[in-house]
Amino acid sequence: MTEFYNDNADKLAQQYLFKSFDEVHQSWSQFLPVVIANPNARILDLGAGAGRDAKHLAELAAKTHGDKNNIQIFAVEPAKNLAEIGARQTAGLNVKWLEDTLPALSHITKQEVSFDLILLSAVWMHIPTSERARAIRKLANLLKPGGKLVISLRHGQTDEEKKQRKMHIVCAEELKRLATDVGLFTKLETPKEEDKLGRNHVSWQTVVLQMPDDGTGAFPFIRHVALNDGKSATHKLALLRVLLRIADGHPGAVLRRESSPFGDRVILPVGLVALYWCHQYKALIDKKGLFQTPNKNPNMGFMKADGWHKLTDKAASDYRIGNMLRGEDAIALHKTLSAAVSNIKTMPCRYITQPNSTQTVFEVASKTVKAKGSIFLDLQTLEQWGEFSLPESTWLAFNRYACWIEPVLVSEWVKTMASYAGNSQYKAPENQHTLYQALNWEEPKRTTIEVRERFEQLKTNLPKSEQIRCVWSEKSLMQSYDIDHSMPFARWPNNDLWNLLPTDCQVNNQKSDRLPTEHKLKQAKDRIQHWWQVAWLDNNTASAALPLEKNKVKDVSAGYLISTKSFTPTATLEQTTEDMPAESKRFFAEANIALPGLNSDNTSIDDLFEALVMQRGRLKEMQQLREW
Repeated sequence: MTEFYNDNADKLAQQYLFKSFDEVHQSWSQFLPVVIANPNARILDLGAGAGRDAKHLAELAAKTHGDKNNIQIFAVEPAKNLAEIGARQTAGLNVKWLEDTLPALSHITKQEVSFDLILLSAVWMHIPTSERARAIRKLANLLKPGGKLVISLRHGQTDEEKKQRKMHIVCAEELKRLATDVGLFTKLETPKEEDKLGRNHVSWQTVVLQMPDDGTGAFPFIRHVALNDGKSATHKLALLRVLLRIADGHPGAVLRRESSPFGDRVILPVGLVALYWCHQYKALIDKKGLFQTPNKNPNMGFMKADGWHKLTDKAASDYRIGNMLRGEDAIALHKTLSAAVSNIKTMPCRYITQPNSTQTVFEVASKTVKAKGSIFLDLQTLEQWGEFSLPESTWLAFNRYACWIEPVLVSEWVKTMASYAGNSQYKAPENQHTLYQALNWEEPKRTTIEVRERFEQLKTNLPKSEQIRCVWSEKSLMQSYDIDHSMPFARWPNNDLWNLLPTDCQVNNQKSDRLPTEHKLKQAKDRIQHWWQVAWLDNNTASAALPLEKNKVKDVSAGYLISTKSFTPTATLEQTTEDMPAESKRFFAEANIALPGLNSDNTSIDDLFEALVMQRGRLKEMQQLREW
């Protein structure tokens, strides 16, 4: 299909741009003002073509909100030549162009965002009947509660159009039935209308679908496992909480998405699931001595003599991304993770099934990993143990509603532990505060000591032309300074190197625990990237990857690049993670797992910053944080 649209891009673009947005979309335009009125709305234009609709929506958002406009428009177009025309049409507007296709939408789902409005204008007829159920599931998963999906249906194709443009017959009744299956309801179905370009054999119809709430069925399933499912140990609750923590704090952990007969699935490194498994059980078992099974045997299946029991001196904080272990500790951790993967596979994954079914919900494809004398905890290392698969709907529920789901899991875990013979002293409700305290997830310590030490080193070593200034205000920091969490720690506990930035003391006090607006964040891009570069990535200042001259960013695009990146010249560091010393490896290891849309081997600070902007939007949407 894309071959035809690429070969005829100029002619088609002229045809598409001949008619205005208002002429084409008048039938459903009554729903648009509510979307545009939200200055933080997110809109997806699928099959954006030459950019007519994306341009109109972006201009309308800018006109409505002015400097306070944070509306994001995502324009997806699989035909490269058409997309380049569209990107030029929307230059200077808040439009992000991506190359992607239904039903997979692998690039847009990797952004880990959801939308208030999704527009499919003249797209549905290109999707074969066999792929439409999966396509509507994917679209439903991308909608916010209350979000609207607008699909225009083209009726009538010539034999030549069917062959060249890969068009298929469409039916409003079929579309509504598929929508009902994924929890969407029909807000509007228009009668067939004449073609705006005067083609006698073509007519159009519009269907508007809406997501009422969480229409995926994920909440009832989570509640079923947490509250109703039998528990011979705390394994099931532990797995749900691990997955929730990964979804909430590490959106970059998704390796890929896959289709299955039962719906799309998210693939994670099972080594990461095992690492978090050990993290949460560490304090409960080694520090608090709390039993996790009904009998009085303190040992669980993953606690082996040559693994877990050789690491009793370690804390939960040692099981974190970016940490390095060597010698006997590294060998013991290798064996501990292998035992945890095996335990997760044979216990909770085997016994967590769909309600009234034997169909398992979670799947593990494990691999044997040979213990080595060193282990660096990043995504690439944790991928060695194999893969963990879960339903996309469950992942999205954890991702979007973690702060509501976690208290339910913790409360049920407390009740479960209190019922075990070994924990009988906590049976009375008034004694269970100890159990709640033991289940406090050990967050990263809120500390800026390491970053302050780096700043002090740089203050004396950097040439005057490269002096570090406040990332938010550009004020000089030679006399006094603070280290600020760009994404507020109080609202999203993250103490990674990329999130800690030098700022003026007064400015930091003004910002407090508020979230920077997208405009303010983008204004600070050059200063933030300069800090990342000199603090953690330049060889002569940070003991990092390459000499400064070799470490300059390299422009790898001569124009517009169609990929998972925006249509702007793209920069990539000339290095791989294997070439980097530990400090720079840690910087990217932390960023690549904490921020959405990044690959595990990413070493581009341009891509990192784009992901940071995306995460800002996610936090704003999910937690409704105050902005600064």
